[in-house]
Amino acid sequence: MSNLYRFKYDEYGNTREIVVYGSGSSVRSCSYVNKGTAFNLEERRMLGLEATLPPGIKNLEAQVESSRIKVKEKVDDIEKFIFIRSMFDRNVTLAHALIQSDIENYIKIIYTPTIGLAVQRYSSMFRQANGLHFYPGNIDRAEDILRRFAHRDIRIAVVTDNQGVLGIGDQGAGGIAVCLGKLMLYTQGAGIAPWHCLPISLDVGTNNESLLSDNQYLGWRHKRLSGEEYLSFIGRFVRAFRNVFPNALCQWEDFSPHNAFSIRDAFVDELISFNDDIQGTGAVALAAILSAVKIKGEKLADQRYLIHGAGAGGVGIGEQLRNALVGEGLTEKQAQDRIFMIDSKGLITNKRELELYKKKFAKDRKTFPWTADVDRIDIPQIIRKAGITVLVGTTGQDFFFRREAIDAIKENTSRPLILPLFHHISTPEIFCQNIRKWNEEGIMIATGNPCETLDTMEKSFQVSQCNNALVFPGVGLGVLVAGAREVLPEFFTAAAYAIADMMTSEELAKGRLMPSISNIRQVGKKVALAVAMASVRAGVSRPCVYSDFQHDNDEARMKKLIDRIRWNPEYLPLVAM
Repeated sequence: MSNLYRFKYDEYGNTREIVVYGSGSSVRSCSYVNKGTAFNLEERRMLGLEATLPPGIKNLEAQVESSRIKVKEKVDDIEKFIFIRSMFDRNVTLAHALIQSDIENYIKIIYTPTIGLAVQRYSSMFRQANGLHFYPGNIDRAEDILRRFAHRDIRIAVVTDNQGVLGIGDQGAGGIAVCLGKLMLYTQGAGIAPWHCLPISLDVGTNNESLLSDNQYLGWRHKRLSGEEYLSFIGRFVRAFRNVFPNALCQWEDFSPHNAFSIRDAFVDELISFNDDIQGTGAVALAAILSAVKIKGEKLADQRYLIHGAGAGGVGIGEQLRNALVGEGLTEKQAQDRIFMIDSKGLITNKRELELYKKKFAKDRKTFPWTADVDRIDIPQIIRKAGITVLVGTTGQDFFFRREAIDAIKENTSRPLILPLFHHISTPEIFCQNIRKWNEEGIMIATGNPCETLDTMEKSFQVSQCNNALVFPGVGLGVLVAGAREVLPEFFTAAAYAIADMMTSEELAKGRLMPSISNIRQVGKKVALAVAMASVRAGVSRPCVYSDFQHDNDEARMKKLIDRIRWNPEYLPLVAM
């Protein structure tokens, strides 16, 4: 397909036009070139499309309106997902124009919560290949395979090994659907043109027995690689990607906690990379907390934090809080002493055998003697003893967010903050009733990814949503426009402060903590600027490879580059060759 078209860019790296080398049906088979019924008469003659389309011409706006009607006719969300993904495969501009027309609703179709079902049904509803699937049978040819995509000037890749998918675990080859969804949000939030995006599955096998026994399963039908075999596989991919796309950003997605931290840290000097499950989750939670302390008229250091869940998200939130507290003048130990964490075995202390990534948050009995006497899973008592003012849950809502815990935290502060950030397709009505009740009691609340019942509460009770889509698109764009050589932890701190700064005094007065997802494009722009300037201040920025000017710390010029590099879902001029 690469010999069918070529992109022409302006001096800012934005696509100005598409040069088309083919004609006839081959033109309509390329989703980047295809305009469907919007091809005008000149384009139809120029590209050999005369008589292959009905004579009527629809502009993009009319196509979007027709598509919205068709989406509404679908019987359920998974059918809507299939329709939009099929449209993306035929006409990428129309698909993104449709999503942009009502991002608040369509994000729930193309990403959470519907994406979880799409992952589980990936093999059975497979229609067209998207992205790359590396497995032991082709990983040695990874560099040659990646070079086939060099004509698309890949700028963002979302890469998964499919093991820790959205709270539903090992999903084998289906995990690539999450990568596809994340990249669609990079386009919506940051304006990264879809041809610059590449989803990648590192298929090292699966331990999911239902997949291994499923005749329809399309992945590598073996048990997961582990140990040295696994690390060697990841290393070969990293070297290939670095050699082919040295300036591209690699986002690690949905790895198991142990591998997520190991890979993030092991390759930080080899790839421009980050892990959204760790760092994006940390930043979006920090943004909500910053809004909350602003409402309270207090500081981050005045709070005490209890995080339930010591996986990628929970530890990522802990890391981000620690970094922000240090940024406000605390020592690292002072910061970590304010952050308490529990996992499936209860409060994390240094009397237990712990995974390396958890150890930094383990509490010792010398500093906290009460930990020797308190039941490790007695949440209300832990809240009282530690003086907790902020509850964060990344898993297990039934275990953590109970009336007894809420009563305990109200003893420590008049305005508690609770963040139920666990993944869900639906939320039990009793939990929603509790949230409504707690909200009426003056407790500040922000939830995780959307579902129907929580959407209703957002509109009625000003309960914000902590969605990572408010963070990672802007981080990616900021890294690209700054030409950052690496992704630093302070980029995510800058992103969190930028998001919190977007909240108006009127919104804060109503108890809202986060911008609406409908503002994803404006949030992406604000975050990108904050990240780009953080890169300049940290000295990891270089002359942007997508522009002919040498940027410095001139914020106005950086704003201009951000504005000019972003793609809008509008049909581009086509030039026949």
